[in-house]
Amino acid sequence: MPRLTERELAATIDHAILKPDFTRSDVDAELDIAAEWGVFSVCVRPSDIPYAVQRLDGTGVAVGTVIGFPHGTTSTTAKVAETIRALEDGATEFDMVINIGALRSGFDEVVVDDIRAVVDAAGGLITKVILETSLLDEEQIARGSRLTEAGGADFVKTSTGFAGGGATVEHVRLMRANVGPGVQVKASGGVRSLDTALAMIDAGASRLGTSASATILGELRAVLAGESASGAVDESSY
Repeated sequence: MPRLTERELAATIDHAILKPDFTRSDVDAELDIAAEWGVFSVCVRPSDIPYAVQRLDGTGVAVGTVIGFPHGTTSTTAKVAETIRALEDGATEFDMVINIGALRSGFDEVVVDDIRAVVDAAGGLITKVILETSLLDEEQIARGSRLTEAGGADFVKTSTGFAGGGATVEHVRLMRANVGPGVQVKASGGVRSLDTALAMIDAGASRLGTSASATILGELRAVLAGESASGAVDESSY
C-alpha cells in the first residue's frame, strides 16, 4: 500500500458529529478536533449546519450533513426538502440513506429515483449514498452500489454507524468492484484505528467516516515520528 502522510490521511476523513444526544459543548469539542487535525470535512446533524459553518470558517474544513438519516425511510419529497435546506444553510456534501426496504424488495426504480432526486437537489455538490451494509446481503450490496451509480451519486457509502454494524474490508471491495471509476467508496462505521483506516483505503475506499479522527491521525503521527527518529522506514507500518 502506498505511503500516506498525515496530511494525506486527514484529507480522506469526514469527521462524524452525529450522536443525537450531543450537547452544544459536545459539538464544539468535536468541531475543534476536526479543525485541529485538518480533516477534509465534518458530517454534522442537519440542525447544526449553520453553527458548524460559522465555527469552522477559515479552517479549511468543509461541512457536510446527512439526509434521511438514519433509516432512509422518509419520502423522497422529504429528502429533497432536507437537501435544499441543508444547501441553503451552507452544507457542501450530502450523505443520504438509501431506501433500504425498497432495495431489499427489489424495487430498483424506486431506489434510483430517490437517489437521483437528492442528487438533483444538491445542485452538483457531492452526494454520497449510504447502503447500511449490515442489513444487506452481498447481492443487495452489489446491486445497491450499481443503483447508486445509476442515480448519479458521487460516492457509495457503507454505513450510518447506527445499525449495529459498520464497514468491512470485504464489503468495501465488493462496492468498489460494482461501480465505475467515476464513483468513489466511503467506509464508515467502526473505523476507529489506523490499521482499520488503512485497510479500508487499501480495499478501495477514498473517504473515511469516523468519530475517531484524533486517534487515527495521532497513531499515524506517532508511527511517522518513530520512523523519523530511527531513520528506518517500514512500509508495512502504513
